[in-house]
Amino acid sequence: MTKKLKYLALGDSYTIGEGLPLEENFPHQLVHLLNQSTEQQFELPEIVATTGWTTDELQAGIAERQPQAPYDLVTLLIGVNNQYRGRSLEEYKQQYASLLDQAVAFAGGNFRHVVVLSIPDWGNTPYAREKGFDEDKVRQEIEAYNAAKQEITLQRGVRFLDITPLTRQLSLDTSHLTADQLHYAASVYREWAECLAPLVASMNF
Repeated sequence: MTKKLKYLALGDSYTIGEGLPLEENFPHQLVHLLNQSTEQQFELPEIVATTGWTTDELQAGIAERQPQAPYDLVTLLIGVNNQYRGRSLEEYKQQYASLLDQAVAFAGGNFRHVVVLSIPDWGNTPYAREKGFDEDKVRQEIEAYNAAKQEITLQRGVRFLDITPLTRQLSLDTSHLTADQLHYAASVYREWAECLAPLVASMNF
């Protein structure tokens, strides 16, 4: 029997699928898609992520959990809470670069087996409007974070998946959101998984 591939997902609430059963987050849906549609067979994902985590908190979480490399696939999605808390872009760039280097190391040094996801734009959600956030300001800050994130990612040859436009298309359609009117429903994470699956299927394991 072929040994199953290992997958490590690093991130925050968008990685764990805040408000949803575990199997409905995007890492679990990705594994399900791959196992059903390709010859590649993955173990259930190992997830190091917590709602509210910033880049430095993810670093601390990794240090505490000590994931056992190497992994065949690593995804990284982090940064929204840096933006939400008003942390500086320069701090984010430094800490994100360090996290990306860790992600590559977890993939056994193979940058081709790492995929970075862009930061979703939460500024057009009912939650944001109810709390009085300026949608345009959130958009501009998310764009700045994502531009820096993409530049650092591509410099290292790592794949960058831009899921931000998908999140902006949601607008106020609450069927795509969980009860908190901020985080996404399983259908959205399914879209992310469907975007990720061809990238992973093309990797040479």
